[in-house]
Amino acid sequence: MKIKCNQNNFLNSILTVQKASSVNTTLPILQGILIEAKNDHLVLTATNLELGIESHMNAEILDTGRVVLPSRLLSEIVRKLPDAEIELEVKDNYIVKLSCLNSVVTIQGLDPEEYPALPQVSDGQKLELNQKMLSEMIRQTIFAVAIDESRPILTGALLEVSGNTVNMVCLDGYRLALRRGRIEKAQKDRSVVIPGKSLAEIAKIINDDNIDITIMVAENHVLFDLGDTRVISRVLEGEYLNYQQIIPSEYKLRVKVDRDILAASIERASLIAREGKNNLIKLNIKEGKMIITSNSEAGQIYEEIPILLEGSELEIAFNARYLSDVLKVVDDQELCLDFNTNVTPCIARPISGDQFTYLLLPVRTFS
Repeated sequence: MKIKCNQNNFLNSILTVQKASSVNTTLPILQGILIEAKNDHLVLTATNLELGIESHMNAEILDTGRVVLPSRLLSEIVRKLPDAEIELEVKDNYIVKLSCLNSVVTIQGLDPEEYPALPQVSDGQKLELNQKMLSEMIRQTIFAVAIDESRPILTGALLEVSGNTVNMVCLDGYRLALRRGRIEKAQKDRSVVIPGKSLAEIAKIINDDNIDITIMVAENHVLFDLGDTRVISRVLEGEYLNYQQIIPSEYKLRVKVDRDILAASIERASLIAREGKNNLIKLNIKEGKMIITSNSEAGQIYEEIPILLEGSELEIAFNARYLSDVLKVVDDQELCLDFNTNVTPCIARPISGDQFTYLLLPVRTFS
């Protein structure tokens, strides 16, 4: 195998697929990147058996072939090479020679026959999604995915399609994040649970533009096709919680508030709250204002912000980080906070429409 390619293009492809390579694994081959020189282009592949990424790039193919190179070492070497043409040649025993201007590096490669092939995802339901919308859906929900492996299904995000609507849902037992999107072409009903770790890596690859991405949903895997880059993730088995049943349809009081003002106050209150045992902040909702307080051994804080209140007054407490996480991802200038009692969930919604829904469980306080 022998090829010539641009250093910057090669590095970009390495960094793209490297997101799927394993760091701690009992299979050393998974710490590598499979490099394949085909007739007219170069293909780089990495997988950790849960997520696989394949990148196609232009290159001058002098001799076809395959080799596996250690991911971390390869990326560090190519990053430090000059921005010029690289010549890569595979010698005997998978020793790879990299030449770039006056630099020559040799790396011990591995047998490509031992590298696991990516699953073939050809039969399944096709979905065309705007990349910018998908990026926003991931960003505005992924923070609520469960980290605790005791309920594996909740470590994934539910992607469901029905007609012209596509939803992404994450929940961890304390909060729920729902983001709705619209698609032009109606689809038959379908749902799949994608590991949160896979979606987080996909979000780093997709572009924040208005170009469509093709998603193929099969029985055991889901494929994200971006043209030169293909991402394949396994899906989680099991039935996702019926999240619609836990979102209250009615409320007794509604607060309309400026997101920026509320977020800044919560951030300041968090400085004191995080010094306590339960990161607690209290909201005292009154006519025309919301009083935000926090007390810990480090001190106390008092914040007062203007609101529009529909309904009666209420005192309620939350984990400061959970509330702050929501306010960081909401793009609307104003939002609604709906309440029933101080021991039932708070629901954050847009002023108009149904683009997002966030549910937060309060913290019980004993005073």
